[in-house]
Amino acid sequence: MKKKDKIIYWVATVWLCLGMISTAIIQIFKVKTDGAGGVQNVDHLGYPGYVLTLLGLWKILAVVALLLPRRPVLKEWAYAGIFFTVTGALYSHLMVGDPVSLLIPGLLYLVLIVFSWYFRPDEKKIARD
Repeated sequence: MKKKDKIIYWVATVWLCLGMISTAIIQIFKVKTDGAGGVQNVDHLGYPGYVLTLLGLWKILAVVALLLPRRPVLKEWAYAGIFFTVTGALYSHLMVGDPVSLLIPGLLYLVLIVFSWYFRPDEKKIARD
């Protein structure tokens, strides 16, 4: 793996994980904030408040899976889970008619997911037959 690819992988992965941990904390502790994942945001989208705890826990587990050495199958599941969560949030914002400015954090997450997944080292990939 080229040094440039490793740098891209780690920058994207660390940034993704920091974002996931920060929103997980907001969700688990039900912090009142207008930012991504906050109680007001979930209420605005029409979801019950109790879903925040579950989303927060899933995000923490995904971060752990992404940062664990090796475990390629677990990492693939984590990437998929994060992707589904983010695209679900984007879709929800679109369906309630939110402005494009509220989609930017989700779109950034998608970019980070793609870069982290695409540039991951070979030992973090599922072996192909």
